[in-house]
Amino acid sequence: MPTRTTTNTPASVGLKRRLKLLLLFVILFMSWAVYTLVVQQQHTSERSSQLHAVKTKLSEVQLKNETLKKEIVRLHDDEYIGQIARQQGMTRPGEQSILVEPKTP
Repeated sequence: MPTRTTTNTPASVGLKRRLKLLLLFVILFMSWAVYTLVVQQQHTSERSSQLHAVKTKLSEVQLKNETLKKEIVRLHDDEYIGQIARQQGMTRPGEQSILVEPKTP
């Protein structure tokens, strides 16, 4: 019986070399893709936290803005202006201010 010897032909050697290069290229490409994905995910996370902080600050500023608008409307009322003046110790002509001191135990 004749024995078969496995000899590598030049075509199969070239094929194996091309497959190894292709595998190396695919591994390098996938490594780059995973790295890019991780970096983009970090950037997205940072931007998301920044967006949340800015939205929180915006809502606080809008609330303060509404409060100041109400204060502006109230400042057009003469009674409110008089109330503020009395709190600061001012009186109208002929008016006497009364100071109430709390009792000390």
